[in-house]
Amino acid sequence: MAVFKAYDVRGKYPSEIDEDLALRLGHSVARFLQARRLAVGRDVRRSAPSIADAVIRGIARAGTQALDIGLCTTPMLYFAVGQYELDGGVMVTASHNPQDWIGFKICREKAFPIGERTGLKEIESLTKTASLESKGAEVERRSVLHDYREHLRRFVTDPPRLKIVVDTANGAVGAHFDEIFGDLPVSFVRLCFRPDGRFPNHEPNPLKDENIRDSAAAVTAEKADLAVCFDGDGDRCMFLGPDGRRIPSDLVTVLLARAELERSPGAAVVYDLRSSRVVPEEIAKAGGRPIRERVGHAFIKATMREHQAVLGGELSGHYYFRDHFFADSGMMAFAKLLDLLGHADRPLTELLAPLRRTHATGELNFHVEDKPAMMERMTRLFPDGRQDRLDGITIAYTDWWFNLRPSNTEPLLRLNLEADTADRLRWAKEKLCEVLGSPE
Repeated sequence: MAVFKAYDVRGKYPSEIDEDLALRLGHSVARFLQARRLAVGRDVRRSAPSIADAVIRGIARAGTQALDIGLCTTPMLYFAVGQYELDGGVMVTASHNPQDWIGFKICREKAFPIGERTGLKEIESLTKTASLESKGAEVERRSVLHDYREHLRRFVTDPPRLKIVVDTANGAVGAHFDEIFGDLPVSFVRLCFRPDGRFPNHEPNPLKDENIRDSAAAVTAEKADLAVCFDGDGDRCMFLGPDGRRIPSDLVTVLLARAELERSPGAAVVYDLRSSRVVPEEIAKAGGRPIRERVGHAFIKATMREHQAVLGGELSGHYYFRDHFFADSGMMAFAKLLDLLGHADRPLTELLAPLRRTHATGELNFHVEDKPAMMERMTRLFPDGRQDRLDGITIAYTDWWFNLRPSNTEPLLRLNLEADTADRLRWAKEKLCEVLGSPE
């Protein structure tokens, strides 16, 4: 089934995902996990209520109790599974995709993610052949907002008196933000706050520059200290500085890591391999153990659990916390950054300044039909560089490095390139583009 991806289930409604598939999927998740209790949450999409209801009916027909937590963020679903010691959960969401999409993020006990290597293929098989039982089971409806607020607010011990632009992209965060953070001594400038599954202002994807333009303009117009931009289901966020420029997520990882390591000296911190060299350098300097991992939440979470890491960070704006059942949460990242700034003796720009000591391209995409052949060609073109294949191919020199990794779904190679100087970055990019062509 094409809607079953590597980490979740996602497709257009109703042509690819409809209530019948949702019913069978809910039943299959309950059967696969042999679950007694499962949580179900949903985002703001117009199709989400009926799809979530179908999932709940499928779970109940398998004889499993469903805990319906209603409109929530994906991190709130993870929290419910971990906090209430449930056997798993299904979040009805298509994350940052456009309005006509819907999907499912599935986890088992302790919010452990289910992907194609950890059970999603088995769930797909069960969904294809589902013979629905009619056992019937209790459906409990419960708001987790009060408990989630208590969970997040215990990490904001010294809130700063700042002006902050908040863009919730008309997504699920806007439904709960004020009840969680609204009473803080912070002046919030609210953008796109009304939950609306049509996403009338912009796509709920803060990775795209066109989706953060309003926030960037508001930061400078309001003379705000920073901005935070959430995605549609609240599992990631991006930060902008007072100049309206995007703060690289790997540098935010450094700031959060320093604070976590003050509380947990010597702990591990996991980062994705696209991150700047600054990240492992600063983690080690703060007394932590930097652990490099391939891109993707399933890999980051598994490695964090293995090493009991306090924090994980990805360039895409996902931040993972041991305090959050090793799961990602945009609002927890925001809470912990607030606390960090409240305790800091310098403004955010000064904290970031010494970390901005390298130059990077960000992620560039190249259309390449034969991706394996191109990657092998790169290994031959740069034989004197230090090479590894943790995720795609990484080739490193003393003053520059790059990672080239294939898209799982498109004829694209994704390039991340970093150098010690702007001149070296320009030279390296030109050299690579001679082979790869022009970025899209």
